[in-house]
Amino acid sequence: MLIPIQDRPQGGNVTKLSKQTTIAVLLSVLVAAVLVAQPSETALQQNWSQWRGPTNTGVATGDAPTQWSDTVNVHWKTLIPGRGFSSPIIWEDRIFLTTAIPTGVKKGPQTRLSFAGGNADGNLEHRFEVMSLDRLTGDVLWKKTATVATPHEGYHRQYGSFASNSPVTDGTYVWASFGSRGIYCYDMQGTLIWKKDFGVQMKMQLQFGEGAAPTLHDNSLFLTFDHNEDSFIVALDKETGRELWRTPRDEISNWSMPLVVEHNGQRQIVVSATAKTRAYEYETGRLIWEASGLGPNTIPAPVQFGDLVFAMSGFRNPRLMAIRLGNTGDLTNTQAVVWNTTRGTSYTASPVLHDGMLYVLTDSGMLSNFDAKTGTPHYQQVRMPKPYNFEASPIAAAGKLYLATEDQDVVIVKLGANFEVLTTNTLTDESFIATPAIAHGDLFLRSRTALYRIGSN
Repeated sequence: MLIPIQDRPQGGNVTKLSKQTTIAVLLSVLVAAVLVAQPSETALQQNWSQWRGPTNTGVATGDAPTQWSDTVNVHWKTLIPGRGFSSPIIWEDRIFLTTAIPTGVKKGPQTRLSFAGGNADGNLEHRFEVMSLDRLTGDVLWKKTATVATPHEGYHRQYGSFASNSPVTDGTYVWASFGSRGIYCYDMQGTLIWKKDFGVQMKMQLQFGEGAAPTLHDNSLFLTFDHNEDSFIVALDKETGRELWRTPRDEISNWSMPLVVEHNGQRQIVVSATAKTRAYEYETGRLIWEASGLGPNTIPAPVQFGDLVFAMSGFRNPRLMAIRLGNTGDLTNTQAVVWNTTRGTSYTASPVLHDGMLYVLTDSGMLSNFDAKTGTPHYQQVRMPKPYNFEASPIAAAGKLYLATEDQDVVIVKLGANFEVLTTNTLTDESFIATPAIAHGDLFLRSRTALYRIGSN
């Protein structure tokens, strides 16, 4: 069901800035519009502008380093205050990331962890911050406090944070979502352009925390709010924060990033989820098709290959589904579901698509490689050289697949039909929960406490 903007109760709002600030913002917008109407395709390919990279497949253009250690090929290490598992985003010589820093103020009694580890720090006031770093030096260029708030519930004590939603940029603006705490738009110099409160306090399963990254496409931002109450997907005008449409969703807690796909000239927004994977009309939010089959706590982002889109879950009812685009209605148990498997699917990590092959990594460190067209495995559930735990999604560049572990190592596997470990690199005592990024020939690793730039020379 689509709720037209003019008929919808105004729960959320875009905050207007002061007169002086508004004038400055309008001038900056005007200058930016003249100078950069849209980022070029070349710029989009060279940078790592959003969580799954330039093509939403987890694959970077160009090369990336293969050898490093505590003392070799680490160009810089910058300590990041607070706790945040969002991935770094890179545009030219600027890096953007988010974090949440406790202020030391407690509001209410000590929160009790759920039996599964949720609800950590739910009574602590935090500063929600957006940071920009110099890509070449690691120096902090600016740091902005988006808001100061005490969250209504906590996060998973081991894998969660209040800053797990990765930001996105187009080279003119950067957008940082803090879920229930709103979304904030800055220019590249850190001037606040607009902010929006969606009027929602998400009730996540077992208070595991929020973390779905926004998706940017052309002039629109797409965000999902899937939780255990009134879920929805919303589209915003990227320059103003104006709500373009909002569509309710019959869903419970999910963390999957929306994906914009195009088929036969029609653009759709595909969202993997527990009840049903759904596709919505780009311009209106109207439901186009849906298909059930995934399990609960859906986290991996969907990915497109030609006329196929892949949706995956890995908890309880694991499944990887290849759904053919070009259909409408309920596609469950129809020929539109071209292939599916329940073996080797991922709970947390999103897949990597490269050269017609789909790479899937489980939390326990088993890697599978499927033929994207047929689902036939080139190899399936192959274990790493030693036991590892994985929460970060794999990424790839120049024939190499990078697997960042919780246990200080990054394993590099050769892309292709045969499984081969090329090398393993270690940063002592570090743990990687955030997905790495690759841009301009460098690898960027965010640990629990720091951001690293790894280079080849």
